[in-house]
Amino acid sequence: MTKILMTSVSDDEIPAIKAYEARNNIEIVMSRDEFHPENTPDLTGIDGLVIQQTATIGGDAAFYEKLKAGGLQQIATRTAGYDMVPVALAKAAGLKVTNVPAYSPRSVAEMALMQIFRLLRRTPEFDARIAANDFRWEGLQSREIHSVTVGIIGAGRIGGTLAQMLHVLGATVLAYDVKPREELKELVTYVSKAELLAQSDVISLHVDLNPTSTGLLTAPDFAQMKVGGLLVNASRGPVINTDDLIAALEAGKLHAAALDTVEDESAVFNHDLRETGVPDARIQKLLDMPNVILTPHIAFFTNIAVENMVDISLDDTMQIIKGETSAHEI
Repeated sequence: MTKILMTSVSDDEIPAIKAYEARNNIEIVMSRDEFHPENTPDLTGIDGLVIQQTATIGGDAAFYEKLKAGGLQQIATRTAGYDMVPVALAKAAGLKVTNVPAYSPRSVAEMALMQIFRLLRRTPEFDARIAANDFRWEGLQSREIHSVTVGIIGAGRIGGTLAQMLHVLGATVLAYDVKPREELKELVTYVSKAELLAQSDVISLHVDLNPTSTGLLTAPDFAQMKVGGLLVNASRGPVINTDDLIAALEAGKLHAAALDTVEDESAVFNHDLRETGVPDARIQKLLDMPNVILTPHIAFFTNIAVENMVDISLDDTMQIIKGETSAHEI
């Protein structure tokens, strides 16, 4: 019987995993731990590996060669991002790497839209006042979404879905993408990055993480933005330089930010830190800022997205085990 190891499994994934196991008559071994060389479980009899994590697997060439020699043919990540897998080392060892590029664009787009509404309607500020028994509304006038310009950086599957939602709501939508999509040109106006930064009331980030997107927004970029602008990041943390973001927020250049992902999040997000506290000083700083909404990388976390992530990653794994080709091979 085919046996597949799935790591970083959460309780919310188990029903979908068990359903797939029953449908395909295979055995899926579930581990709650991330996959790293220092805590690699016993892989005896394991035919396939499916991971989900933000921290890199790590390891050297010898580690991936050992995985291949032990019988593995692939590594599947049930996420769109795959920077946690040293792809070059894995492929050099003969391992195929797959990801799930489109598990549910709506899940992330809906989260971004919700955060845009929250920032425009200033609900975090009202929440803070009400928590202090201050029920005044003076000074917190909000804006209607059809009266603002939203700039989307990265108008791919997720950014394009958000653009469609914003268009229906009457917002003016700008987009910056190195590969403009013809089907979106009736919904958005493609502009340069500099134009988007200067003209947008709200900026929403939806790029994948790669060498060209790392540090996409730094101090010079924040300087180009409208004073009092709003920023939403539902892509990846390293896209924004955190120190520069904090400086822009403190200086009032940015009015507020909603961040579902931040630099160095892997030691904080999806961990229970009630007893120990947050170990990262910059993340703690963001948590302490009244004009920041921080969520722990959960924009993807919906019923449909989780089921698709499980099913697609396992389908890819099964195809490679059978000697077939996966459309999601990197």
